[in-house]
Order: sequence, then C-alpha cells, then structure tokens
Amino acid sequence: MNKHPLNRHIRLAGLAMAAGTALAAGAAQAQDKGSVHLAYVEWASEVASTNVVRAVLEQQGFEVEMTSLSAAAMWQAVASGDADAIVAAWLPTTHADYMERVGDEVVDLGPNLDGTKLGLVVPAYTSVDSIAELDANADAFNGKITGIDPGAGIMSLTEEVVETYELEEIDLQSGSGATMTAALDSAINNEEDIVVTGWTPHWMFARWDLKYLEDPENVYGGAEQIHTIVRQGLEEEMPEAYAILDAFEWTPEQMGEVMLMNQADDADPYENAKQWVEENQDVVQEWLPES
Repeated sequence: MNKHPLNRHIRLAGLAMAAGTALAAGAAQAQDKGSVHLAYVEWASEVASTNVVRAVLEQQGFEVEMTSLSAAAMWQAVASGDADAIVAAWLPTTHADYMERVGDEVVDLGPNLDGTKLGLVVPAYTSVDSIAELDANADAFNGKITGIDPGAGIMSLTEEVVETYELEEIDLQSGSGATMTAALDSAINNEEDIVVTGWTPHWMFARWDLKYLEDPENVYGGAEQIHTIVRQGLEEEMPEAYAILDAFEWTPEQMGEVMLMNQADDADPYENAKQWVEENQDVVQEWLPES
C-alpha cells in the first residue's frame, strides 16, 4: 500500500525548503508509471549519480523528483518513506552512524560504486606526506584544515583525526564542497600549501595534481563503497523502479566523466546526465530489467 504520496510529497517539500533547496520537477514526457522520489546530498559525486539515475528512470517512463538534503535528513527521508531511494550512502564508515540509527527501517541494495577513499588531501608539491606531520608544519597551512558541510561524515572523522593525532595547532574549518574546492583552486594558483578534506571519486583529482596524506592511525579507514538505499515496500509497490535501482552500478571513472561535465561554466547536471545516459546506452542497458 502506498504511504500517502501526497503527504509524503508535502513533507519532502518541507524538508527541501528547510535545506534551502527546491524540488526538481519530473520530465513532462514521463508515462503513467508513477513518481519516484530521490533524495541526495549536495556533493559532486551524488549530484552526478542521482541525476543519472533520474535520467534512466525517466527514460523508462517514470516521473522523478529530486530533493537535496543534509546527509542526516536524506537518510531519515528514506527511513520514514518520505523519499523512495538514495544512491548516496557511503559505507561502511562515512555514514555508519546513519545506518546504525535507521538501518532496520530501510533496504540496502548494496554498492553502486566501488573504490572510494576518504582522507586529507594536499597539492602534490606539498612537502608534508603524513597527517602526523601537520602540527609541526601548521604555519604552512595557515593553521587550518579546510572542510565541507558540518553534517558530513568526513567532518566527524576529521574531528577524530584532530584528536587522535593531537593537532593542537590546526583547526578544522567547516564550509561546503564548493568553498573547499574554491580554496584549493586559489591555493594551487598561488602555489601555496593547503590541506582539505577529500574523497574519491571527486573531479578535483582530474583537474589538479593532488595526493592523500598518509593516515598511519587509519582513522579514515580503508576503501569504502557507495550504496543504494531504498524505503521499505518499494519492491512491492514499484518493482520496475526497484529493479533499476538494484541494478544501478558504475565505476569511479564513469562517475568522473559526469562530474567533470558538471564543472563546466553554466553546466546543468540534469542535462549532462541525460547526455551521458544517451551516449552510454550499453552501460544503461545493464541496469534495465529484461522485458
């Protein structure tokens, strides 16, 4: 039985407005297969993947609505049934807290991307190679680590890094993904040192020559995966949409193509996703249920 789709839509809209965002309307050409609500967090990787999934679902006749939320609200939206799915769950480390809280209320469809990594990133020309060296070289980095939004899992892990490595001369500063990459761009243009919270996949590794600082205490953990999480009941109510979400899987290189397209001036992530889907139908066919 559907979970009151109108009420769900209203609650999603409220969540989106609280996050300072708006719902993106589904394609007009969608057939009458119903509406799929995708929640996501405003990270370059998740903007790319969620728009690609939207384009594929629309191509198959679904109406799709996207809502940008904080990571915590994104998980809660799926757990409560306000959203149908996310393709943005970083596990087992980054979103471990969210999975622990609502794991029993959602369905984990497994990884849609392998080969992720988290850590502190510096320009390749920086002489520092390890997090353990940061405090002794704090002046070179203006005494700060440039981070992203405070609700992100990598920020919590970086707070643990500051404690574990006793970084008394270094402060973690929050911001956003955009302000972090802008600061990185400025520092590299001026050949200055900077340390930022970073992750793979991210377009910045294609644009600049960067390196991860070694993490001998392994606070950031090993490689992660990005999982697809759906609400309970979706398989029974929308089996075709569920099957597509279940089959969706791509590589960091493929995601990187879309992320780079999205960095162009006046780029439209939705239009870029549709273009990528059109140009990669061989990949997309693997995500579609057999007719």
